[in-house]
Amino acid sequence: MSKKTKNRPRPAAAGTDGPNPRQPCPCGSGKRYKACHGAGDDVIVLRPFEGLAAECDLVALREFVPSGLAPLTLSAEAKKLAGSRTARLATVLPGASAALIRPNGDALVGLQVQTRSGDISADLGRALRWVLTAEPGEVLPVAGASVGDGPVRLQDLLVPDAALDVTLHADFAWWLPDDGEPSAEAAAALEHANNVIMPTEVVRADGVRGAYWVDAGSKAHLRWVRPEPEDQLVAALARLQVNDELDLGTGSRYVGSFRAHGLLVPVWDLDQDMHVKEWSAPTEAFAKRLTETLASLEEQPPTERERRARDSLAGRQVTLR
Repeated sequence: MSKKTKNRPRPAAAGTDGPNPRQPCPCGSGKRYKACHGAGDDVIVLRPFEGLAAECDLVALREFVPSGLAPLTLSAEAKKLAGSRTARLATVLPGASAALIRPNGDALVGLQVQTRSGDISADLGRALRWVLTAEPGEVLPVAGASVGDGPVRLQDLLVPDAALDVTLHADFAWWLPDDGEPSAEAAAALEHANNVIMPTEVVRADGVRGAYWVDAGSKAHLRWVRPEPEDQLVAALARLQVNDELDLGTGSRYVGSFRAHGLLVPVWDLDQDMHVKEWSAPTEAFAKRLTETLASLEEQPPTERERRARDSLAGRQVTLR
């Protein structure tokens, strides 16, 4: 199947090249495909953020970053709707709402929501369009198909080559209004959210995007969302493994990867006693090795040993979405 065919929206009817109706739905609901998107006329977009420079960070914020905010760079069309209003993307909003307007006019769109369709970009596009014109104090619980006029996707409302300037938070204190005391219900929701949060930081280094350090309690991890096609990336990782260059240096160990929204996310175990900033230089060095290795595959096809390593790495992958 070609890359173009693989990534375009597909009707959710079972076919010879479509999802197995008895297998879990690719949307990540946990239901069987025939009982979820295979039951109607919805579509599943396997790579919903494709075409956006912020794709890797969007996947991270959607899947495993607990508490973070990022201002959105609106397209000319979106600015016409918004006027002077700006908008920010949030990992999760109170009640897992799709969007809200605070009384002070602060506009927020949530990534981790209550329900979703087969095209997360369309959900976010509807929520963003709504939040640009909604009244202060309004909340959008779900960005259903009835929200707004006509189809719209996130790619239609953002500048495609704009990166996300992600700010991570140690808790969800930013949920609280700037003035006044929160209700008992809001305070309880905040306490619960703060109790389950895993400390997370952006790994900042030249040439590195979509890499996040996560303290999982018993150990620390580096989760790195990569933009390359999976086949190419796994082949490069296999070559690095054969050359004993797959780790990030002392105190690290490559443990596998997972798929999310059409991209592969390699994961390393890290020495928990080392500060996140101590991983910036090793991550930057690995990024350079990986770039060089990807280029070398164009001139030097994988060896038999590298193919075996590739098969081993592929066997350690799981799919989240």
